[in-house]
Parts: sequence; structure tokens; C-alpha cells
Amino acid sequence: MSHQTYKNCIEACTACAVECEHCGDACLGKAEMADCARACRDCADLCWIGSAFMSRGGLAIADLCRTCARICDLCAAECGKHPNDHCRRCADACRRCAEECRRVAA
Repeated sequence: MSHQTYKNCIEACTACAVECEHCGDACLGKAEMADCARACRDCADLCWIGSAFMSRGGLAIADLCRTCARICDLCAAECGKHPNDHCRRCADACRRCAEECRRVAA
């Protein structure tokens, strides 16, 4: 039943991970986008893990969600520096995810 308790956050984390994977891939190999690609890959990994933890009712969900919110904020800030559509979509998804993660962590 824990997956229902965390439904909104799981959905936000999953959507964020998908956008981060796409953005990170689009930025990969471009020297001027190295920080963006790195931030997206880190954020995607943590969002996937967060979704898994919440889906199975893992331990320390609040701690993980606090960390996820922080990484999402960092990724949103980095992606927000760039005019690309994929960066804007990623930044928006990161902001939504950070908000949901903070709700769970509270």
C-alpha cells in the first residue's frame, strides 16, 4: 500500500528522471553543456532510486526525499541557465519533483 501513499511523489520522481535522462543525453558530448549533462544524470539516478524506495516502502524515505529535493534544485538551476527546450522541460520537472519530495520529507 505504500506506493499509494507516495503516489504523487513517485509520479513526479519518475517524470523528472525521464526528463533528466533526455536532457542529459542531449547535452552529452558538448563541452559547454558538461555540467548540465552531469547534473541531469545524477538527478535521474536519484529520482529512479527514490521512486523505487517509495514503491516498496523502503527505509529512510524522508531522508532520501530531502536529498532528492536538493539534487533536483541543483539540476533545475543548472538547466535553467540554458535556452534549449529540453533544458527548460527538465528544469520544470525538477522543480515539481523537488516540491513533491519536500512534502514527503516534511
